[in-house]
Amino acid sequence: MKGNKELIDKLNYLLAGELTAINQYMLHAEMCEDWGYGKLHEDFEGRAKTEMHHAEKLMERILFLDGKPIVSNLNAMTIGASVSEQVDNDHGMELQTVKDYNDAIALAVKVGDNATKSILEDILRDEDNHVDELENLQDQIEQMGIQIFLSTQKPEE
Repeated sequence: MKGNKELIDKLNYLLAGELTAINQYMLHAEMCEDWGYGKLHEDFEGRAKTEMHHAEKLMERILFLDGKPIVSNLNAMTIGASVSEQVDNDHGMELQTVKDYNDAIALAVKVGDNATKSILEDILRDEDNHVDELENLQDQIEQMGIQIFLSTQKPEE
């Protein structure tokens, strides 16, 4: 099916964001594992896996619309040197992602592609959950203080 070029370009833009998020989350996960924060490792790694599914859905849709997925583009990553920075950077990335998906949904509506709109809405729900999860981590860090928070992130023995 021949898709709208502007929408395919927007899907490739979203794909670059998802591929960037995968890399950022995986590096944050590995850094947390190296620091001994197994629970945070699992948290970040789980989010990376969700982003991989998003990238897959976007690639499938681009191909369905007779477009070419561009997997070589990445956005700038914001790697945190501490857990607090990681959470804050990831939160900022997710807020931008939510905005980007809302813009893409509006474009899909404008060009009359309701199937793409539905796919994007499904992904947007996950991204909204990511924002909520990261805000919960920010709240815990603020309420407990970073040292107590980090003491809760060690793996169960």
